[in-house]
Amino acid sequence: MAQNNNAEISRPVKRSEVSKIRWTWEEMKNNKTAYFMLAPFFLLFIIFTILPVVLSMLLSFTDFNMLQMPPHWMGMSNFTRLFLGDDIFLLACQNTLIFAAVTGPVSYLLSLLIAWFINELPPKIRAVVTLIFYAPSISGQVYLIWKTLFSSDSYGWVNATMIDLGVISEPILWFENADYVMPLCIVVALWTSLGTAFLSFIAGFQTIDRSMYEAAAVDGIKNRWQELWYITLPTMRPQLMFGAVLAITNSFGFGAVVDALCGFPSVDYAAHTIMHHLNDYGGQRYEIGYASAIAVLLFIIMFSSNVIIKKALSKVGE
Repeated sequence: MAQNNNAEISRPVKRSEVSKIRWTWEEMKNNKTAYFMLAPFFLLFIIFTILPVVLSMLLSFTDFNMLQMPPHWMGMSNFTRLFLGDDIFLLACQNTLIFAAVTGPVSYLLSLLIAWFINELPPKIRAVVTLIFYAPSISGQVYLIWKTLFSSDSYGWVNATMIDLGVISEPILWFENADYVMPLCIVVALWTSLGTAFLSFIAGFQTIDRSMYEAAAVDGIKNRWQELWYITLPTMRPQLMFGAVLAITNSFGFGAVVDALCGFPSVDYAAHTIMHHLNDYGGQRYEIGYASAIAVLLFIIMFSSNVIIKKALSKVGE
């Protein structure tokens, strides 16, 4: 009788039998060793990620300035000011959406297609080609190369070549001209976009079981594009999602390229983004309340984009 009682007590609790909170608590007790080992990560994640996000949301409703006064509640005034009284922010939103709409999808598809191409190469050649494509994303000299190419004097390679060919008569001020700033920054951003996501795609291609393609051929798959859509991409969903998150983060967090090429701020705010506006008010003016409102809006945009991309990737292979 005692054995039956002990067996009943140690029996795993089914989720349908209890509330969600109790079921979660029982699962945590059953796996307490694993949770104990994960505790340091959870602690750091809460301190350096969750708390700053929550604190930023709270400060976005205040007029907190670190150099002048303690924060006091202002309600929606910061958000009203952003959309109705800050023309530079609206321009920054426009520039950010343009950057994100171009660099995000293009860099994502570029990484996927080049990784697919590299995957077909022999192993030794694959390693060399991967290094060639990956090197610009980790090289600290890539901005120096582009600034040399598009130097504003006659010694710049592009200006010198165009003058020799008779296309122009005097040097073009590439990064001091608002008409050229954004296109050039987008090109450089795409040039350096084959980074971590690109490597994850290559790794994903390597993990696919080749027997799946043989089985698919029996089931009626006729060409490589059908293999890609019905087998390769569904198998690589974790890598695709990881790459999408990085692409969204990089496209909306666009700023380092502009700072390196054009300085801060860029001429006529031609490449001024939400990140630049956030750094301006948070890092230079110390208007933390207003900067927090900018950060909250950027967080909402990026979170919404991630949700949309996740739903879109769930349709792959259907």
